[in-house]
Amino acid sequence: MKEISIKSLDEISLAAKKFISMIGENKVFVFYGAMGAGKTTFIRAVCEELGVTDVINSPTFAIINEYNTKDGEQIFHFDFYRINKIEEAYDFGYEDYFYSQKLCFVEWPEKVAELIPSDAIEVHIEEIENGARKITIKD
Repeated sequence: MKEISIKSLDEISLAAKKFISMIGENKVFVFYGAMGAGKTTFIRAVCEELGVTDVINSPTFAIINEYNTKDGEQIFHFDFYRINKIEEAYDFGYEDYFYSQKLCFVEWPEKVAELIPSDAIEVHIEEIENGARKITIKD
């Protein structure tokens, strides 16, 4: 288990760089945290550090956003918060994304737990005092 601390939003780029250094060969990362914990904000910072050239925002209503880096790599960002039935994930072909060997960042994975690959890396974001965040990576 690894931890990254963010004392303020000014440190998010540094935290994103540290997270990227830990990615290794892993491709699917599932993000847990309360509403407002900073999952989307952290994923945005990671994508920016990876060179995403697209607008990075929450896929809350679209369920999935596809981003491209300046090197032509694709990154998939999911938000399953608004999913009501597991069949909705089947409808858009989740497996084509999860098993694409491209980076996948998944918010609210507990809504589709049975579909998450067994080798997915858990990332827990917790708000602590004074707006600071603790990010725990369970590999």
